[in-house]
Amino acid sequence: MVKITFCFESEAPSICVMAATNENILQTARRENIAIDAPCSGNGTCGKCRIRLLSGKVESTSDLEDGWYLACQTKPLSDIEILVPNTATAFHTGIRTAELTQAERAQLKTLPNSGFEAVSLKLCEPSLDDTLPDNERLAAAIEKKTGCKTVFTFHAFKRMAWILREEDFSIQVLGERKNGIFTVYDLVPSGISAPMCALAVDIGTTTVCAVLTELTSGTLLAKATCGNAQLRYGADVINRIIEQSKLGAERLQKAVLEETLFDLIEAVCKDAKINKSRIFRMSVAANTTMNHLFLGLFADPIRMEPYIPSFFRTQSFCAKELSIPIHPDAQILISPNIGSYVGGDITCGVYASGLWKNDELSLFVDLGTNGEIVFGNREFTVACACSAGPAFEGGDISCGMRATDGAIDRCSINKDTMLPTFSVLGGGKPVGICGSGILDVISELFTCGIINAKGDFVREGSRIVRDQYGTGRYVLAFAEESATDSEISITHVDIDNFIRAKGAVYSAIDTLLSAMDMDESVLQTVYVAGGIGSSISIKNAIAIGMLPNLPVENFRYIGNSALSGACAMALSDKAVCEIDELSQGMTYMELSTQAGYMDSFVAACFLPHTDAERFGGAR
Repeated sequence: MVKITFCFESEAPSICVMAATNENILQTARRENIAIDAPCSGNGTCGKCRIRLLSGKVESTSDLEDGWYLACQTKPLSDIEILVPNTATAFHTGIRTAELTQAERAQLKTLPNSGFEAVSLKLCEPSLDDTLPDNERLAAAIEKKTGCKTVFTFHAFKRMAWILREEDFSIQVLGERKNGIFTVYDLVPSGISAPMCALAVDIGTTTVCAVLTELTSGTLLAKATCGNAQLRYGADVINRIIEQSKLGAERLQKAVLEETLFDLIEAVCKDAKINKSRIFRMSVAANTTMNHLFLGLFADPIRMEPYIPSFFRTQSFCAKELSIPIHPDAQILISPNIGSYVGGDITCGVYASGLWKNDELSLFVDLGTNGEIVFGNREFTVACACSAGPAFEGGDISCGMRATDGAIDRCSINKDTMLPTFSVLGGGKPVGICGSGILDVISELFTCGIINAKGDFVREGSRIVRDQYGTGRYVLAFAEESATDSEISITHVDIDNFIRAKGAVYSAIDTLLSAMDMDESVLQTVYVAGGIGSSISIKNAIAIGMLPNLPVENFRYIGNSALSGACAMALSDKAVCEIDELSQGMTYMELSTQAGYMDSFVAACFLPHTDAERFGGAR
């Protein structure tokens, strides 16, 4: 065995570990829980796991330049020291807390209807003439005040004797009233502020987002997002499932819980100045695979015919069963799944959009790693999923990154000079390019005639650089213009990857409508959701053939609708019931069983489409 010393550009402490025989650097990092990005799950195709050899000898099929290698293709031959750049751990850096905008507050606002309340009580103190035990004394007082029978959680039961005497039998009871039963979660002193909170979580394949709310008023208290630490096990759900079968369910569950969610909980509670034990309810919106990995369930059957998950709908769980650091008896609500590849995040998203209660025919499009489409109205809803891949969120793109500070998010190109003009999130020099920026660049390259329908470069200029084989790339920022001192460009391979992603989305829409003997002309509204969905140019998305060629005013951005639906679940029992009913009434359509789907996909893998007349009004 040899020793590997991992040094980090972020100035995090170095880590020394022993590598097993025939183990590559990425495999060692995963085994030792060291975060290195590998969206392709170590297949050597994404180029994201770049590391630099500082000392020692290695064997590699990926000798890049100046001592750079791909961790997944490199094995140590001696004790080595390597540098892990920030770009290889970008998915794992920084939790971002932010003030909720007025628009977000309006979108997430739900009238609370959960049954949680604080009840103030002044009990008669026991005496030699009044020897009623504490639990019966308290239960009688609660029943007199609420008309409900009482059940105590063990947490409240343990605190009861101490808190009653400490506060001279004058206390607040924090609990939930439901079906004639009042469940006591906690006991606190009278006269103090004792907020009862709920946490809504959207567990995306790439990004995890959480919002803290007050249960009784519905007030939104704090919001935070971060990358899903499971990303180092692959960018898509299939790779995650494969890695789970190799490493075990606990490893991937730990990544999403301990390395992601627990930090988010800490962040929102710190921001809102709330104790974590005051969170009594938590709702989770996630796709079917993420739900399984979150719960630590064996997910392999999802990817194998006949594609059967462990559950579509399930009962609530307690926080202590998953070791989640909130109130130990807090309810964990899982949004119901629709199919193997249409999960609870889409159920929540469609609920938040209102599509399910409108008369008009509408389309719901979630633009993420797993592209999901829902078509219908109050009479019916049909859903399908397509494997769009991570390109919309910066994955599978050579200079791609998440939509964080340093990302190019908007771009236009001068048709004559071919010079770019772009904006960078957070300002300053660019680090890379995120999904909305990639979409803009490809649309502009096509509109300016720099690339053709196949994505090939057909013009020459100072921004077009070709390799020894004549394959071109478009340079957005030369090395001296970037924050990383490395060129930021869009390559022919990047364009191919994005065209396949947009083709997957459009062909799914086309196939879904065709299966219902309809076409896009029937659509009154198209709801665009997902992380990229709140920031893309609809005009450019139509121009490249990703979205139907409809008037721009027919499209509605609804941002992170999964989180909006999760907030509704967290705050309202009525919403929980409606979301459950919605899931049971939604039909799941498997695209691979639909005649003509592959033909539709191939036709959509051009700019904008092989049938360019479909998009005649988009250019």
